[in-house]
Amino acid sequence: MAADHLRPDGGEAVSGSPGAAPATVPPVPTRPGGSAQGAVRRLIVFVLLFVLVTITAIGVSGLLERVIDVGRPLAGGGTDELALQLAFALIGGPLAALLWWASWGRLAEPAERDSVAWGLYLAAMLTVALVSATTAIAGSLTTLVDGEWDPAGLAVGLVWALVWLWHRWMLGHPVKGPTRLRGVPLVIGAAYGLIVGAGGAVTALGTVFDAAIRGALETPIVGRDLWARAALSALAWSVVGVVVWWWHWVHDGVRRIPTAFAAVALVVVGVLGGGAAMLGGIGTALFVGLRLAFDPSEPPSAIVAPLGTAVAAAGVGALVWLVHARIAAAHSDGTRRAAVLVMSGLGLVAAASGIGVVVNALLAELAAPIASSGNRALLLGGIAAIVVGGPTWWANWRPLRRPDPADAADVGRRVYLIAVFGASAVVAVITLLVIGYRVFEFVLDPPSVATLVDRVRAPLGLLVATALVSAYHFAVWRRDRVMIAETGVVPTRRIDRVVLVAAGDTRAIERAIAEATGAGVIVWRPAVEPVAGAGAAVVPTAEAVAAALDGVVARRALVLVGPGDRVEAVPLAE
Repeated sequence: MAADHLRPDGGEAVSGSPGAAPATVPPVPTRPGGSAQGAVRRLIVFVLLFVLVTITAIGVSGLLERVIDVGRPLAGGGTDELALQLAFALIGGPLAALLWWASWGRLAEPAERDSVAWGLYLAAMLTVALVSATTAIAGSLTTLVDGEWDPAGLAVGLVWALVWLWHRWMLGHPVKGPTRLRGVPLVIGAAYGLIVGAGGAVTALGTVFDAAIRGALETPIVGRDLWARAALSALAWSVVGVVVWWWHWVHDGVRRIPTAFAAVALVVVGVLGGGAAMLGGIGTALFVGLRLAFDPSEPPSAIVAPLGTAVAAAGVGALVWLVHARIAAAHSDGTRRAAVLVMSGLGLVAAASGIGVVVNALLAELAAPIASSGNRALLLGGIAAIVVGGPTWWANWRPLRRPDPADAADVGRRVYLIAVFGASAVVAVITLLVIGYRVFEFVLDPPSVATLVDRVRAPLGLLVATALVSAYHFAVWRRDRVMIAETGVVPTRRIDRVVLVAAGDTRAIERAIAEATGAGVIVWRPAVEPVAGAGAAVVPTAEAVAAALDGVVARRALVLVGPGDRVEAVPLAE
């Protein structure tokens, strides 16, 4: 069927001679589930199911707590609380089961299985269940470290873990599992596990390092058992997070999901988050070292207080960044460029902040030289930020390398430049207004010249930094525009959305399209499935799909698959 012969109602538009009467082809009846009425029905059903499952889980967990807490009377805590739990469990539970059974029976229909509401429901419920179960289990482990028993946390963790397992079974069901947004809860779970695991590791290692540093300085450690318990509690959180991350990242294969959402999570959580922790830890450790060398105004024990956490953050952040940066480098070209740009932006923010702090400290020294100790600490902090952020920005941006026309025309680079100099210009204008306000305030009530400098030093330092950043990136953007105009290079228009028209199981085809383009895929099903044996079981290879999409530069494209191994890509107009 040609692309221009497709009709929304499922029939074919048959053309004839100009004088002939148009042939009439009766439209194929559409499925009721594909109408607006069906979409609204599914949305209401799944929202109601989400609420009922949540209410039931709350009620069952409360009742389970009363059962496993042997030291508490069954009706302890008041009859109102028990009545609420019974109502949630005994009324909400059957209603949830009835609604689920009715919905589950319809999910064998393609329209029901392909609905966005079904995928959103599973993504939302899996995320809520995962967060509730892991936080409750980790909290129970921390109370065990303290020598206490937390039946409430154990009950909540068990119930929500069962809810998570139930919905994971539905997510992976071969016949009724969702065909859209299938990877969203997996990506969210991997990102959540990474954040919890890395945060717990930083806290645990930081506690141990702080105790070791205090011991090396012969500083009395208050409560020797307290730091060990704090480290073990943080370790429990880290173990839970690592298990969750491993399950989604390795077992479920999130690292191989080629969707745009997975790429964004990889860059934002893995590269940007890990890089921020690494650079923040290195900068703090450098600041502590500079203060020990050049600003001994405080006891060493006070200066090195943040050193343990800084070293832990630098180590854990470096590990997270290194792993995800390598994975991003092996992904698509857009993901690789995005990973480099976010690290460039991170280093730029650190260096610009350092410049502003240095200007602030120098002006503070002019305004109040008596308070040189505090000004010196401020100056050293700015120097540390410049030393850490400057090389990071230089290594990723490489300002001395003149980009070739293709790099200059890259959409990601152009967006990055516009965002940086635009945001910097906005901040510069705001700080200029603040400086003007401070100057006029001083003119109307002039206490002293030093007071004027002290009032404007912080916004003036920020103005200097943002003005430099905005001017440089605006100049680079103008240079790239001139280069593009002179060379005639047209920016490559990446495919953002692919509409796939195919029958049967399209998961392999969707993966092939996502791997070839990085675009999101929307699946449209024909009103009548092809007859088995007529080429319906033939699935085009990934090479065939990639070859069909090669050369397509539109933001949206239509991909027709079948019958047999036929693949046709049609660029769509804006």
